[in-house]
Amino acid sequence: MANYRSTVRKRQAGSNKPVNSGDTPEVSRVRVPRKDRNEVLATVASLLGSKRVTLQCMDGVVRMGRIPGSKKKKMWIREGDVVIASPWEIQDSKAEVTWKYTRPQVEWLERKGYIK
Repeated sequence: MANYRSTVRKRQAGSNKPVNSGDTPEVSRVRVPRKDRNEVLATVASLLGSKRVTLQCMDGVVRMGRIPGSKKKKMWIREGDVVIASPWEIQDSKAEVTWKYTRPQVEWLERKGYIK
């Protein structure tokens, strides 16, 4: 219980993090897909289970995506999320999901013209 109480006290005392004045947080850096690594932007169409998803890629191809084991617990993906996918070289209908964008990052991508 002492550990729980100390964390509650720290939260009540306030943190040293700066507070944004706007509604959405500022986006400082956004990872964009790299053509030399054969990466494309994709939207998650549906969840298939067992770390597999259906991706609607920006190049017009519907692919089955796989979330690697190293990112499965860290990267929670839902339907409608925008991700970076790397198509397989041997089978173009499948891809690896390498990155997931947050909502402010998606808005930035739309403003800059990466997403139509």
